[in-house]
Amino acid sequence: MSEALIFAVFAVTLIAAAVFFLFFYRSWRRERELSEPFPEVWRRHLESQVPLYYKLPGHLRQALEQRVQLFLAEKGFYGCDGFEVDDVVKLTIAGHACLLILARSYSDFDEVRSILVYPDAYHVRDIESDGMVVSESDEIRAGEASSRGQVVLAWKECQQAAEHPHGSHNVMLHEFAHQLDYLDGTADGAPPLSGEQATHWQHTMTEAYQDLRHSLGHHHNPWLDPYGATEPAEFFAVLTEAFFQQPGHLKAEQPEVYKALEGYYRLDPLSLSAESAGA
Repeated sequence: MSEALIFAVFAVTLIAAAVFFLFFYRSWRRERELSEPFPEVWRRHLESQVPLYYKLPGHLRQALEQRVQLFLAEKGFYGCDGFEVDDVVKLTIAGHACLLILARSYSDFDEVRSILVYPDAYHVRDIESDGMVVSESDEIRAGEASSRGQVVLAWKECQQAAEHPHGSHNVMLHEFAHQLDYLDGTADGAPPLSGEQATHWQHTMTEAYQDLRHSLGHHHNPWLDPYGATEPAEFFAVLTEAFFQQPGHLKAEQPEVYKALEGYYRLDPLSLSAESAGA
């Protein structure tokens, strides 16, 4: 075999391997992962830690399990301040996170790479510069998300959310909603949308955001956690919490907002409860 032929075979092989890695490897790896049975102990953890799980109809329960299976295989979990991350921690966080993409593509979380878990609320020193003035502040946080694919959570807050599925706050839903918001490059309260859906979202959310700020400005009882009025990105994250945890209240107070979220998440939490009750 001539040197030219050997080089040509090598080059073709290298190109084929590169094409496979770039375009097919991820799908192949995920298919292989999903060919493994979902562990029964994981199922029990979801039943105890993700209250909405047992309300799901069979096909959506399976969809959640598959997303959780991929999530645990691909994302890194890291304990902070001596916290030990076990399967309960992983399944609790993954189960709630994957509710957001239950009827969406799993690829929405492709950019999420790591989850850092603190035992409780943690301190963060924030440094801001305004021209010649540099200011420092010490904040206590229960969670945060970054455009670099990192999510930070306080486990105590996660536990409280799992124990109170109808409460107004769920730090896991909140921070992973931010990750969806980052999909178009910036957290601005509007995840990637197009066409009529984008137009409806922009009009509906702008009006609802101003309504919330108006209610707070006039000392009225707000229809949403006041933290949602701080900026559009937080508005979307807090709305996501309400959509999954207090859907009846949200729909009664803001039916168009509920409709917009139903269109984005491609499911109706209220109908899931109805299906469960009728089962």
